[in-house]
Amino acid sequence: SPVASILPTASLREASGSMKFPFHSLSSSASPTFFLERRELGVINVGGPGFIKLDGTNYDMTERDGMYIGLGVKDVVFGSKDSANPAKFYINSSPAHRKFPTVHIPFKNANPNKLGSPKQLNERTIYQYVHPAVCESCQLVMGMTILSEGSVWNTMPCHTHERRMEVYFYFDMEADTRVFHFMGEPTETRHFVMANEQAVISPSWSIHSGVGTSKYTFIWGMCGENKTFGDMDFVNMSDLK
Repeated sequence: SPVASILPTASLREASGSMKFPFHSLSSSASPTFFLERRELGVINVGGPGFIKLDGTNYDMTERDGMYIGLGVKDVVFGSKDSANPAKFYINSSPAHRKFPTVHIPFKNANPNKLGSPKQLNERTIYQYVHPAVCESCQLVMGMTILSEGSVWNTMPCHTHERRMEVYFYFDMEADTRVFHFMGEPTETRHFVMANEQAVISPSWSIHSGVGTSKYTFIWGMCGENKTFGDMDFVNMSDLK
């Protein structure tokens, strides 16, 4: 499941003021002739105002707007409206065997779910973008989690899900803020120290949880055998090592 970020700035843009995706030619020996011939794409803008043009149709993308781009779209172009405040497009992509309609997902249309509590320092709202409650997809699921003031833990108590892998993208952090991201088997965990706008990939057998030194937000993306959000194997706190 490829993970990418796109920052269309003046120094990188084409004469049209945009960037065409992908930014390299596919191998002549490769079976697909364009990137989304057998793939689907999820996008969330974490920067300034921008746009995405798909096979000639233009979609405005303000901060925290998302988009699901289905299998079969040939021409994908990303652009910023203000080079001084460029858009930042974060992307997840997975293989797809079925075509679903492309859907523009403004932040206000994402499906919110409140979890956690101030007492456990994990009060947060999960905004589902590419999710059955919002739009159809083949196997990609994607969304954003915003923590409440004073909460620093995400996805704790932690879990695994044997039928899906997951990737976290941490952003909206001050320069000296860090997130300690825990992963690995529940009985043998390890951690990464994450800075602003960094991503970490967790295989299906790994926990994925983090705690921040200050305010942060993160985008999560999953792909695998199902799209059932609640299909999780929770880990008892006493089993963590």
